[in-house]
Amino acid sequence: MIAIVDCNNFYASCERVFNPKLEGKPVVVLSNNDGCVIARSEEAKELGIKMGALAFEMEGFFNQNKVHVFSSNYTLYGSLSNRVIKVLASFVDDMEVYSIDEAFLDLSNYKTEEIVTLCIQIRSAVKNSVGIPVTIGIAPTKTLAKVANRYAKKKCREIGVYFLDSPEKIQTTLSLTEIGDVWGIGSKHNIRLSQMGVLTAADFTKLSNEWVRNHMTVVGERMLQELKGIPCIEMELEAPPKKGICSARSFGKLLSNKQDIAEALANYTHTCAVKLRLQKSCTASISVFIQTNPHRLQEKQYFNSITIPLNVATNTSNELIKYAMWGLDKIYRKGYNYKKVGVMMTHFTPESQIQGGLFDKVKRDRDNMLMKTLDSCNKAFGKDLVRFARQGYKRNWKLKQERLSPCYTTDIKQILTIKI
Repeated sequence: MIAIVDCNNFYASCERVFNPKLEGKPVVVLSNNDGCVIARSEEAKELGIKMGALAFEMEGFFNQNKVHVFSSNYTLYGSLSNRVIKVLASFVDDMEVYSIDEAFLDLSNYKTEEIVTLCIQIRSAVKNSVGIPVTIGIAPTKTLAKVANRYAKKKCREIGVYFLDSPEKIQTTLSLTEIGDVWGIGSKHNIRLSQMGVLTAADFTKLSNEWVRNHMTVVGERMLQELKGIPCIEMELEAPPKKGICSARSFGKLLSNKQDIAEALANYTHTCAVKLRLQKSCTASISVFIQTNPHRLQEKQYFNSITIPLNVATNTSNELIKYAMWGLDKIYRKGYNYKKVGVMMTHFTPESQIQGGLFDKVKRDRDNMLMKTLDSCNKAFGKDLVRFARQGYKRNWKLKQERLSPCYTTDIKQILTIKI
């Protein structure tokens, strides 16, 4: 059996952990630059606040209904996510961390009659240890577990656990699950299937394997088999190496100064380089792009990009920042107000299989030692505490985060103090 543990309204729940006054109150979390709603508490959902609602349009509504609004605090969310994963790991041997707020658990070592009790204990342990409420769906396959989890949120909210342990339960739950709510069904497939009269997951299981394979590829066929209770999607106990890494964010305000843009690009490039080193890969290609705000039609518009092939694949921040700065020099144009800059890295090679260059003059052993030292210092004492001069400290490009909560778990200056 497989269980999926899903943190309820995760970002909103994280904001409540260190601020219990928010319990029972409507809470929303905004996207980068405080643009739109990306997370809602149950109370916010009941008020009719939609995902993606624009913050500036909802300002009056938020004030009128006493909605508590927060900027995205990904440092806090990532920290609490790691704590949840540690609790889950204490109960099972094999686990797939699917996203920041979801994880699949392999329960094959437990007897069927023990599973519900176990999951109730897991749910209680996460709540007591971390403060995050979770919902658990259990089934013979990963896709059915997702269906069970969704059903638990709607029909078994108090218990928070639902087990599809019989064909009758599976069929009933599938008949109550809209086809668009099935894990893996995108908007295009949803429209097509609905037009054919396939309105529920139960309807989908009646389609032939051949039709699904021809119209939805082998991925759709695996989904079909999973809904029938036949495991086809294996647990990924280790995340596969990424084939591409990108870092790009909109600035908190429009920028025209090249130095400010270069500082942002240097930081984004370093972020990508750190991710490369974590998965022990090197990139042979780096792309840089820059753009103005396409919604400000009253201003001149500009977008450009450049891809730079590297003679020798690398993952060292100093070398990649050098290439990124060269790319920015080529595409930057004066006289524009820029909204965004970004960098993408592709064509990865394991760092143990790098082919050298005949005319390569870079002292790679020295740079690799430098990166190990830099990464270990930042891991021990704080992100980006040690940085390259090009990354700067001005931060004129930083995100707009006017409603940011403290980083309670990662910044000693922001730890809660209790007065007795």
